[in-house]
Amino acid sequence: MNQGKTVEYIDQGRFICALCLEDRAGKLHVLTPSNREANLSPKRVLLISNTPLIDPAQPRDEVLTRLRQAEEHRNRLKDEVHVRDLWELIHDENEAFDYDYLAELSFGEVVDDDHISALVRALFEDKLHFKLKDGRFQPNPQQRIEEILRQREEERRRERVLSEGSEWLRRALEGERPPMPGCVQEVIRLVSDLALYGDDAPEYKQARELLSRTGYSDARSARHILVSLGIWGEDQDLDLLSLQIRTSFSDALIEHAEQLKAIPPDIDFREDLRHLEPITIDGPATRDFDDALSLEEKDGALELGVHIADVAGTIGPESPLDLEARQRGASLYLPRQHIPMLPPSLSQDTLSLKQDFDRPAISLLCRLDPEGAVLSYRFVPSLIRVKHQFTYDEVNERLETGARFLRMRRLAMALQQKRIEQGALVLSVPEVSIRVDDDGTVSLRMLEQDTPARMLVAEFMILYNALAARFCRDQGIPILYRGQGEPSDRLSARDLDPLFYVFMQRRKLQPMMIDTDPSPHAGLGLDAYTNISSPIRRYLDLAVQRQIRNALLGKPLLYDAEAMDKIRMTVQASLKDLATVRRNRTRYWIQKYLQQTRGLRMDALVLWSTRSKHRLLLTDVLLVTEMRRKNGRDFSPGQRIRVVVEKSDPWEDVLSLVPVENGAGQRAE
Repeated sequence: MNQGKTVEYIDQGRFICALCLEDRAGKLHVLTPSNREANLSPKRVLLISNTPLIDPAQPRDEVLTRLRQAEEHRNRLKDEVHVRDLWELIHDENEAFDYDYLAELSFGEVVDDDHISALVRALFEDKLHFKLKDGRFQPNPQQRIEEILRQREEERRRERVLSEGSEWLRRALEGERPPMPGCVQEVIRLVSDLALYGDDAPEYKQARELLSRTGYSDARSARHILVSLGIWGEDQDLDLLSLQIRTSFSDALIEHAEQLKAIPPDIDFREDLRHLEPITIDGPATRDFDDALSLEEKDGALELGVHIADVAGTIGPESPLDLEARQRGASLYLPRQHIPMLPPSLSQDTLSLKQDFDRPAISLLCRLDPEGAVLSYRFVPSLIRVKHQFTYDEVNERLETGARFLRMRRLAMALQQKRIEQGALVLSVPEVSIRVDDDGTVSLRMLEQDTPARMLVAEFMILYNALAARFCRDQGIPILYRGQGEPSDRLSARDLDPLFYVFMQRRKLQPMMIDTDPSPHAGLGLDAYTNISSPIRRYLDLAVQRQIRNALLGKPLLYDAEAMDKIRMTVQASLKDLATVRRNRTRYWIQKYLQQTRGLRMDALVLWSTRSKHRLLLTDVLLVTEMRRKNGRDFSPGQRIRVVVEKSDPWEDVLSLVPVENGAGQRAE
C-alpha cells in the first residue's frame, strides 16, 4: 500500500511532490503542498517513496507542513547534484540506469527517498544530459547534447525576435521612429511570408505570435502592416513575390549582355533582303520588335516575307543568358511593369528589328496565289532593314489609301478563310488594356483583336509557325509542336449572342498540348503547328528557332527529342506561374477600377446559373464573376442584364453585384 508515502509526478511541466492519502481502485488519491486533492493514474507517477512520510490521519496542517518541509529538503539536495559530472562519469557505457544507482553515484552509497527524489528532480530539470525512458535515465550522446543546446539557443533567439520585433512594430505603426533592432529583416520576412502564404507560411505560428504581441489578432493584418510601414506599396503584386518571379537582372548578366552587344553579327552566310523594305506592326508601347513583314506582287503571285529576329545567333545554348531566359520562360507584360525574358540592351536594341538598322533574321519567303494557296516557301538566314514601324491604329487608318496594306489585308483574309474551311474556330474577344496613372487612378480600354491590322499580323504569324512545323516534320527535325484535339462540341453561332457563343464554344475546346510529336491543331485548322515567331519574348520559340537555324546552316542539331521535352517540362512550370501572375493582376486592376467607380451600372452577360448564383461576364470590363440569386429573380444563359457594383475589394477578390432596379446606379462610360 502507498498510503502515507510521497508521490512525485509532472503537472504542466512542473515537478509536484504529493502525499498519498489513499490507494484504491487503481487510483492514487493525493494531497499537494498547495492543499489540493487529486486522483492520479499510476501511469502518471514518476516516483513513489520507499517509506511513509506521515500518517494521513494526522491534522491537515501537520500533514501539509511535513509535506512542504520534505519538498524543501529535496530541492536543497537537488542543488548538490552535479549533472554534468554524473554524465561524464557514465555516458560512455551506453545504457539506462535506475534512480537508486544514479543517486548513489551522486551522494554516496547510503541514500534515502530524499536523495533519490533530488536526483530525479535534478536530471528532469536539466533536460540536457539524460533522457527519461521507462522509469530509467539514459545518458544522451554528445551529438544529442549539442543539438539540444542549439535548439535552446534558437528558442532564445526566437523569443528575442518576438519581443524586440513586436515592440519595434508597435512603435513604428504608432508613428514613432524607433531604432531598428538587429532582427528587423527577420521581422519583415515573417510578416511578409504571412501576408503572402497565409496558413502555409513557413513559420506561421511564429508570425502569428509576432502579430498578436503587436496587437493584431487577424493574420490578414500582415499586408496592412507592410503597407503602413512603406515596405509594400498599396498595389503590391503579391504573386510576383510568392512565386519568386525574377524582375531584374544581376550585374553579371547585364555585363554579359553588353559583351554580346559589342560582337557584330556574322552576315557572310546570310541572304541580303534589305531591298524588301519590311515593316513592323505593333502596339504603341512596343519596344522589343521580333517580327517584320514584307509583301510584293510578282508575275500574278504574292511574295510574302515574314522576318523573325535571329535571337539564336546571339544567345548561345547553356550560356548564362540562355539559362536565365529558360528559368524565366517568357517576357511578362503587366499594367505597371514589363519584365523581359532578356536584358533590355538586347531585347529592345541589338536583337530588336528597329527601324533603319541592319538586323539578322530567320526569314520565311513564301509565294502564294491571291486565294492564299502556298505555291512555294523557304526559310533563310537573312539580313533585313526595317523601313518603317507602324502601330495597329496607323495601319487601320491607312488601309483604304495604302495599296500595300490593302494587299496584306486581302491575303490575310484569304489565309483565314482557308483555315476556317479546314475547321478553324475564330473565337477572338477584346483585350482589356489597363492604364494606371501616377495617382493610382485606373482607366480601362477595350482593344478589339479582330481589327484588320491585328488580324493580318496574326495570320502571317500563324502561317510562319505552321510552315515551320511542316518544314521540321518533313525534315525530321526534333522540335516542340502545338496540338489541339477536336472540341467536344461545335456550337452554332446562329441566334446566339456573339460574345456568349465565343465563351460557350471556348468551354468545349480541348486543352492545347505541347509535344515532340506533331499532331493536328483543330482550333487553328492546321495539320501541324509550332511557336517560333517570338524568340525575343518566349523561350520555347527560341529553342525551336535554334533547331531550324542549325538545319538551314547544315550544322548538327542542338537537341534531340528527349532534350526538347526536358526543356518543355522546365519552361512550362515557369509559364504556368507567369499565367497566374498575369491573370490575377488583370483581375486585381479591373476590381480596383470597379472599386473607384462604386455604384457603376454595367452590362452583364449571363453565362450559366446554379441554384444559388449566376455566372456573369461583365462585358464592359470582360471580367467573369458571380452574382447571388436575390428576390427569386431568374436569368437565362445568354441573357443580357444590367447590374450595379455594390462592393469591390481587389485585395480579397470580393465583388458584390445586384441587378439594376428602377434605374439605380450610373451608366458605364
